[in-house]
Amino acid sequence: MSIIAENETSQPASGCTTSSVDLGHEVAVPAVSVAPLWIGNLLVDPPIFQAPMAGYTNFAFRQIVREYGGAGLQATEMVNARGFVWLDEHDCEHPDRLWGVKDEARPLAVQIWDNDPEIMAKVGIRLAQEYGVSVVDINFGCPVKQVTEKAHSGSYLLRDPERMYAIISRLVEVCYPTPVTAKIRLGCTRKTMNHVEIAKVVERAGASALTVHGRTAEDFFKGSADWNKIAEIKEHLEKIPLIGNGDLQTPEQVVHAFQHYKVDGVMIARAALGRPWLFAQAAAALAGKPIPPEPTLDQQRACMLRHYDMVVDRFGTQKGTMLMRKFACCYAQSKHGARHFRTNVVRVETPEQFYEVVEKYFPRELDPNKTNPHLPDSGSSTAEPQDCIDEGCCE
Repeated sequence: MSIIAENETSQPASGCTTSSVDLGHEVAVPAVSVAPLWIGNLLVDPPIFQAPMAGYTNFAFRQIVREYGGAGLQATEMVNARGFVWLDEHDCEHPDRLWGVKDEARPLAVQIWDNDPEIMAKVGIRLAQEYGVSVVDINFGCPVKQVTEKAHSGSYLLRDPERMYAIISRLVEVCYPTPVTAKIRLGCTRKTMNHVEIAKVVERAGASALTVHGRTAEDFFKGSADWNKIAEIKEHLEKIPLIGNGDLQTPEQVVHAFQHYKVDGVMIARAALGRPWLFAQAAAALAGKPIPPEPTLDQQRACMLRHYDMVVDRFGTQKGTMLMRKFACCYAQSKHGARHFRTNVVRVETPEQFYEVVEKYFPRELDPNKTNPHLPDSGSSTAEPQDCIDEGCCE
């Protein structure tokens, strides 16, 4: 059963998915009784996780999320363990996805992937000892062909529980006392779902927590996440926490997940890429406090421009501008004029072009007495849900 399907007529009163925002009201939902979530010796409070997403959850995005607050544990983009080892052996700089990690605020998880226990162990021990990360997470859920078919890693390993056990137990051994966690999907295909069996393997191997995305690898991101399948796992875990992931787009859906699906924590992914304040809204809802309203479109534009400045500061103007295209699309998603903005912003190559497109085309508060000559009429300009996300985004 999809959380979205059950709540499709219940949108946040603060206007979370529209460009029409009422800043005069905050909405509270009943508080949920949530037990403290411990991952090994790490307390995650609130039990709301920021998902690792390849190509998106870089240092700049994590900093934006941290400024808004609400995420109990953040995560980097997934790191190719084999590539890390190669760079290390050739005296090269460590993976770009680990930039800033050593000095970044904690708690922080780093997710790694490969199918060789010893390669994973080499990277895990470096992350635990040299980088001092809070959690080492293992990716067993990525459905992208480059990871599954070419590297026999990610969700491909769901068909090989023995190899998963070997990888997890080896990492637990070398990373101690840093906790090791795992992220999985329900199975490789709808016909071969083995989420309960895999969950038992993960716990038996010594992992400190399990995150489950409610789709199979075959599904990719199509259809709806099956939270009933996620809930099935709980009774088969003896002590480690279960974290649910998939289709969480509103604070109310986060509360609903805790109330109805037996999870100990939730992980928010794609919905936060253009709404990094979603974690703070969800944390408030979980505590029974008034849900902060959506920022105004002017505030959202300012957030996007700050995000752009941090990306450019890290990657330089040319590469930073190119990388920011996809984030800019996410910030405009589902707003009046979003499609027109996206059409223009994906072509920018310089800061001057970026700022010009933002000034001309980024959605603004609608004034019934005025029209924006740069935007088409309402009705043909709203982006489809999640259409800013490319297929390289692993959740």
